[in-house]
Amino acid sequence: MSSLGTTKGILEVAKFALYVSIPIALMYTFANNSDNLKRVMGNRSYVVYPPQGPLPPSPEEIREMAREIAHKNKNNIR
Repeated sequence: MSSLGTTKGILEVAKFALYVSIPIALMYTFANNSDNLKRVMGNRSYVVYPPQGPLPPSPEEIREMAREIAHKNKNNIR
């Protein structure tokens, strides 16, 4: 460390302390008061679902449509 100098060493220690203290401070802020977390998450819409479209036909309806198509095809052949 002597080749870097004492000012660069102190700067590195200060940066490390800052990098460690910020996540700890944020965790402390949100863990002790859940209202803060609800307020921050309430301001953002994370998942926006599109409106629901028409539902697919039921299996009974599909069978009935297949019967109608088969009946039409049978009548057209004759």
